[in-house]
Amino acid sequence: MTIVQIATSHPPPYWHEYLRPWKLFTYSVGLALLVLGSFHYKAPDWDIPISIIMSLFTYLTAGWSLRVIVERRWRHWPAMLVATWWCVDGCYALYWSQVNPAALAMMRDVNWPASLSLYWTCGLIWYWNGTLHELLQAMRQSLFDSRG
Repeated sequence: MTIVQIATSHPPPYWHEYLRPWKLFTYSVGLALLVLGSFHYKAPDWDIPISIIMSLFTYLTAGWSLRVIVERRWRHWPAMLVATWWCVDGCYALYWSQVNPAALAMMRDVNWPASLSLYWTCGLIWYWNGTLHELLQAMRQSLFDSRG
C-alpha cells in the first residue's frame, strides 16, 4: 500500500464532515446566494472575495462552534469565541482595512449582527455529523419516539 492510499483510505474523522455531499451542496447554495446578493445590493462592503472568505471560514467552524456550546465543552470556549469572532468580524475587518478602509468604517457596525446571525444559522445547518440519510432517520426516529 502506498502512502497516498493510506492517507486517502483513512482520513481523519473531521474531514469526512467537510466532504459530505449535503454539506458541500448547502455551502454552494449559500455562497451562490451571497455572490448574487453582492450584485443585487449595492452595499460598499459586499463583494465576491469577502463572500468567499467569510463563507469558507464559516463552513469550517460554525458547526463545531455550535457543538461546543450545545455539548458544553467549556475547555473549548475560548477557541470557539475566537473562531466566531474571526468569521463574523476579524477576517472582514482585515480584508476591508486593506481594500477600502472607508467602507470598513462605514459598515462594520451594521455588518457584524447580520454576519453573526448567518454564522449561527449555518452552525445549525451544519451541526449534524453524518449523512443526510442518517439525519432523516434520526428525525423520523425522534418523531416516532415522541408520539410514544
